[in-house]
Amino acid sequence: MSILAIDIGGTKFTLALFEGGRMTRRESRATDREQGREWMLRQITGILTNWTGIERCGIGFGGPVDFARQRVALSTHVGGWQDFPLSQYVQDLLGVPTIMDNDANVGALGEARYGAGGVLPLFYITLSTGIGGGLLLGDGSVYRGADSWAGEIGHLTVQPDGPECLCGARGCLERMCSGLWLERDFGRPARQLFEEPAFVERYVVNLALGLKAAVMLINPARIVIGGGIAKAGDALFVPLRAELWRQITGWSGARVEVVGAQLGDDSVLWGGLALAIS
Repeated sequence: MSILAIDIGGTKFTLALFEGGRMTRRESRATDREQGREWMLRQITGILTNWTGIERCGIGFGGPVDFARQRVALSTHVGGWQDFPLSQYVQDLLGVPTIMDNDANVGALGEARYGAGGVLPLFYITLSTGIGGGLLLGDGSVYRGADSWAGEIGHLTVQPDGPECLCGARGCLERMCSGLWLERDFGRPARQLFEEPAFVERYVVNLALGLKAAVMLINPARIVIGGGIAKAGDALFVPLRAELWRQITGWSGARVEVVGAQLGDDSVLWGGLALAIS
């Protein structure tokens, strides 16, 4: 079976074709935030002109998704997506069954089935242009909550008096720790900032506050961190684990296992495969 997977993010979007469980084709392009949704849809349509034999499609979208209605709720990074029926658009374009979810939920599926998973329940967090989270329950199903908004860890408040986030609140985890805001606040990309131990020591305090909430609320067997910032490797993970252990409530016997995504930039693509065939 030939499965198309689409990963739409604030920095880039990527399409991949899976045949017989193997990725056989992949194309990625930078997101033009200024030109918005219509530009991206034209780009996707153009790429797919020469891709044939597709039988199903799974999409991970970098923003809140109304899963029941299969509509994008909004994107805080790229304009024009509010209440857009992306699944129906792609289904009409290709003539194949199409299903969409928030990219963090899809990334969680990808890592659980093909990457750094192996234990459940699993919490996946993506540290990229924005920050999102996805929770897989003990039976391997995605927990979306009553209204599709479960897992939005990026908009937990970690600094009540902090700067304003794009969502309108103050001090959100995304505002304090995402790649978009790190570059705006410090004038340098995250990959450079993570070369400075003093910066990392401050950074992991806020990130650990968000992860502590996940540990104490849902008690996952493992936390998997993906996205571009996770590429910092031990420069991030060693101080983060130490800070998280420092913050965790002393009497708690909850596991604190934090690992990097094994699938790297492709977690959401492999998750799109899992979503499409489930």
